[in-house]
Amino acid sequence: MSWDEVMPLLWPATRETLYMTGVATLFTAVLGLLLGVLLVITERGGLLPAPPVNGVLGIVVNIGRSLPFLILMVAIIPFTRAVVGTSIGNAAAIVPLTVGAIPFYARLVEIALREVDPGVLAAADAMGATRREIVGKVLLREARPGLVSGLTVTVIALIGYTAMAGTVGGGGLGNLAVVYGYERFETKVMVSTVALLVVIVLIIQAAGDLVSRRLTHK
Repeated sequence: MSWDEVMPLLWPATRETLYMTGVATLFTAVLGLLLGVLLVITERGGLLPAPPVNGVLGIVVNIGRSLPFLILMVAIIPFTRAVVGTSIGNAAAIVPLTVGAIPFYARLVEIALREVDPGVLAAADAMGATRREIVGKVLLREARPGLVSGLTVTVIALIGYTAMAGTVGGGGLGNLAVVYGYERFETKVMVSTVALLVVIVLIIQAAGDLVSRRLTHK
């Protein structure tokens, strides 16, 4: 297979990978942030202490993080079919991608929120701020650099997940690498997909680091 034959295959596969990563990132950022905030505010001594709820949330997150992605994909096939009507393709891959990434990001959110100076929260409380104001205007605002860094790590993990999803019919660069690079022994395809994945990861990491640094200096 010549390079002229390889190049037309790369763009659609790259587009599929970016699509799956982008949509999964959107859902993960929202739901993972919410779950991470709940983990912090419901702990003993938190803004809204509820140890039983916190314990249940912690167990759910730990179970989600402990499952290898390929096993998770297979385990939730009935759920995936119920949501999108199929278990194959880009749309189907987004469901396990999101389910797998939410608990991962939630823990990173929890870590970022715990790094906020308790004195800042105490000052806001002393000034009469409500719980909602403390969470939205103080806790999340002060944790922005950590939240962005955590999201960057999560996006990069999602790219790896999309490559694995491609091996079982999820599409994207992973599927291209398996169908052409592995099954047909097309070295150029394999090298190209690996190179593209590396470039995408480097760009995302650089962008995440830049945003995080700028937020740190504000």
